[in-house]
Amino acid sequence: MKGATILVADDQPDIRQALRLLLKKEGCQVDCVASPDEVGARLAEGEVDLALLDLNYSRDTTSGREGLELIERIRAGDPEIPLVAMTAWGSVEVAVAALKAGASDFVEKPWENMRLLTIIRTQLDRARARRNERRYQAISEIQRSGPGADGLVAEARAMKDMLETVRRVAGADASVLITGENGSGKGLVAEMLHRRSARADQPFVAVNMGSIPESLFENEMFGHVRGAFTDAREDRVGRFELADGGTLFLDEIGNLPESQQAKLLHVLESGQFERIGGTRTQTVDVRVIAATNADLPERVRAGTFRQDLYFRLNTIEIRVPSLRERRSDISLLARHFLKVHGRRYGRDLSLSKDAEDALVDHDWPGNVRELSHVIERAVLLGGEDVIEPEHLSINQTASSENRLSSDAVMPLMEAERLLIRNALDRFDGNVEEAARALGVSRSALYRRLQKFGIDA
Repeated sequence: MKGATILVADDQPDIRQALRLLLKKEGCQVDCVASPDEVGARLAEGEVDLALLDLNYSRDTTSGREGLELIERIRAGDPEIPLVAMTAWGSVEVAVAALKAGASDFVEKPWENMRLLTIIRTQLDRARARRNERRYQAISEIQRSGPGADGLVAEARAMKDMLETVRRVAGADASVLITGENGSGKGLVAEMLHRRSARADQPFVAVNMGSIPESLFENEMFGHVRGAFTDAREDRVGRFELADGGTLFLDEIGNLPESQQAKLLHVLESGQFERIGGTRTQTVDVRVIAATNADLPERVRAGTFRQDLYFRLNTIEIRVPSLRERRSDISLLARHFLKVHGRRYGRDLSLSKDAEDALVDHDWPGNVRELSHVIERAVLLGGEDVIEPEHLSINQTASSENRLSSDAVMPLMEAERLLIRNALDRFDGNVEEAARALGVSRSALYRRLQKFGIDA
């Protein structure tokens, strides 16, 4: 719940202020508006995780019709965002009408704080689970529809060797460290290892270690018991418990602060931990897969990463080749992404020979993820039938990677991507400092990093 952006819509200033104070105490970013028109304008800006919507505004005060129409309009444009309806004129009929209109849940004013927070937390967790499930299904669909072994494009020798290692070690319970550049597909390899293991029917829990503030590490990984600290109003399950019996994927493990490395090592070695504030030792059976684009041996030599933790994670190392090392796969991958994105946007396009040559000649600092984004942009902005080199924008991307040109015009998304990259470079990958400099919340910046395929 911490870091979530919540939109509050109510025509009464005291209600808006009360909800703002309550939710800010929970670490949420809260935006308040007073009318349905303002709701639409704020949602159009994006970056809203959940909306709390009053059912009665200026036109009437009892029927809830204005709020129900608002819910229907929102749901028509966004079938996924959690919507929690609020009204001071609660009844079974109004609650049923709100749910039928598309509300995710319903609360009557005056609300009970604990119940309202539980509803919000539950809806945010469900939305996150739906996003993860869609991502897993999308990856599975792409893999099933793609050529080559395991549904992956893997004609290059380096890629075939990597996949052979995956097949050989997937069935073992040994820890695996996946290394490779940003966007090369480390997460995809981790999910493949899970699917081909005896744990395939058990949870696959992915954790981006770079997105967890140091002060919240134990809470996120091990959970807490009710009353452990001021805001601990209920028990919380940590990531290790969620992954019990399955696989825990620790992405960006190189970003784990030194102060937390010993705690992680203890759990990896013993399989035991205690929730914050708890006295009962819990035991979990988890296979750990970690991934990094950092040079961990160098960090071990520099004393910033524990050697014993490195050895514990690195029972088996799998290096994912960069796209530059598998140029024979670029055309195949490009056609594959063209098929996937073309189907998504309802366009039937082909790549010209010159466009394919331009793709093969490009250096691809963002690897496969960058290639997918380039093809997706070309599908949206390209010609009627054939994608030509000018539709790819890869020369512009390459030349503007580290600076903004004063006399060039680039697409808005490319400019935003470049500004984010420059901010991260300026603050040495510190997402919190970069977010502050860019004027956005930490969670909003992480969503943009995922959108643009940027690893901090």
